[in-house]
Amino acid sequence: LYDNALLARDYVLAHRLMGGEAHRRIAEETLDYLLRELRLPENGLASAQDADTDGVEGLTFTWTPEEGVREELLQPFEHGRFIIRGELDDEERGRLFELREQRAKPARDDKAIAAWNGLALAALAEAGRRLERDDYLDAARALGEFLLGPLSTGDGRLHRTFRAGLAKGTGYLEDYADVANGLLELHVASGELRWREEANRLARLAVELFADDERGGFYLSPADGEELVARKKDLEDQPTPSGNSMLALVLLKLSRIYGDEELERRAVGVFRLLHGTMARVPLAFGHALSALDLHFSTPRELAIVGPIDSPVAKAALEPFQPDTVVAVGPSEEVPLLAGKGLVEGKPAVYVCERFACQAPVTTPKQLLKAT
Repeated sequence: LYDNALLARDYVLAHRLMGGEAHRRIAEETLDYLLRELRLPENGLASAQDADTDGVEGLTFTWTPEEGVREELLQPFEHGRFIIRGELDDEERGRLFELREQRAKPARDDKAIAAWNGLALAALAEAGRRLERDDYLDAARALGEFLLGPLSTGDGRLHRTFRAGLAKGTGYLEDYADVANGLLELHVASGELRWREEANRLARLAVELFADDERGGFYLSPADGEELVARKKDLEDQPTPSGNSMLALVLLKLSRIYGDEELERRAVGVFRLLHGTMARVPLAFGHALSALDLHFSTPRELAIVGPIDSPVAKAALEPFQPDTVVAVGPSEEVPLLAGKGLVEGKPAVYVCERFACQAPVTTPKQLLKAT
């Protein structure tokens, strides 16, 4: 699940930055696979699908020449079967997919892991917004409900796993960080306030549960978890973003939405912990470096008031702006949004820098001049 979730978001962004239909098609096929093969009845996503079927590796996903695949596309695999390498036209793709769907499916690890579902939530939300796929956005909402419902405790903490109707285990740092990040993306994609509020709650709870007040950064396990000889920190962004990197990114975004310097200080504690190692082995800290880039960028905020699908809101969100944080309102409880409303009854976008905002704009043309 985590590989496909991270790749899907990368292809969504590649489509936005480079155009072309190939990146969009790969992103959609990847997300369609997740929803088709890994979605659970409770709307969470299972961890993985086995490589073998009936004891034979690749049986469901490999082919023989007798099945109508063009010979030049077949490359030998195992057990006299072949994999397809190359481009299929739409007719071939549809025909072979229907044939494959008639085969036995590989077994599935139907355990839902909070962190991995958080990564998938971010991918579905951003794909729903950027590809204008309402079905992905609906799936993201349902996944958000799953994470905040069956995968949470009665007092709002996260479990680690969910399987066969039963949630188990204490959530780790990466669970809180990845779920909070996914909820923030869902807030931007949907414009619904609840998801930002829950992201803020989980991120602050993560600080309370995992922070190392003496040396900075965050521990893997919560302070009130199983008593260990030494609490460890997960720092490298391999194979997934570390809990420290992801939480630093989330805290930076929230600090600029809520005007909370303490959240920024906690994020900077991660960078201080990693700065020497990041310089020596940057490939191991890609996500941490992305968060560090946001920290060093000039604070830029977008306050959007009104429907997220209004022309001016869509124009504001269309560019790829990793140095910009977004909050959607109205909401007087959120400092970035306080005092900001519709303009003559029209949806408005406020372009801000360190909470100093330009005059609101209500059309894409006005927005272009403001930016």
